[in-house]
Amino acid sequence: MQKKESFIVNRLKSVGYAFKGMLILIKTEASIKIQVFIAIAVTIAGFYFEISKTEWIAQLAMIGLVMSIEGINTAIEYIADFIHPEYHKKIGLIKDISAGAVFIASIVAVIVAGIIYIPKFL
Repeated sequence: MQKKESFIVNRLKSVGYAFKGMLILIKTEASIKIQVFIAIAVTIAGFYFEISKTEWIAQLAMIGLVMSIEGINTAIEYIADFIHPEYHKKIGLIKDISAGAVFIASIVAVIVAGIIYIPKFL
């Protein structure tokens, strides 16, 4: 019988797997690379324009939302391709809907960025 690992060991392993997944996502997905670049750019802009705590919260929430949904979208695409490697109308629909979720989050993020930064330029 195998000895059961402690709760803390299991949590540390889980964090390790999540970190590994994040690195894989950043290293292999072009869309996430672009989003990381944008996240760095708006973070620099946030420091430059000395945005408020509330603006930081909104900005960080949008960065996290877009990048998280992009990760979920990527996972859905990988699962869909694994299940049905050839083109299939239903798989295409699933992938389009998943990409649409990223698009919605991205549009909202651009609107939030506009609300934060357009007044800084005027």
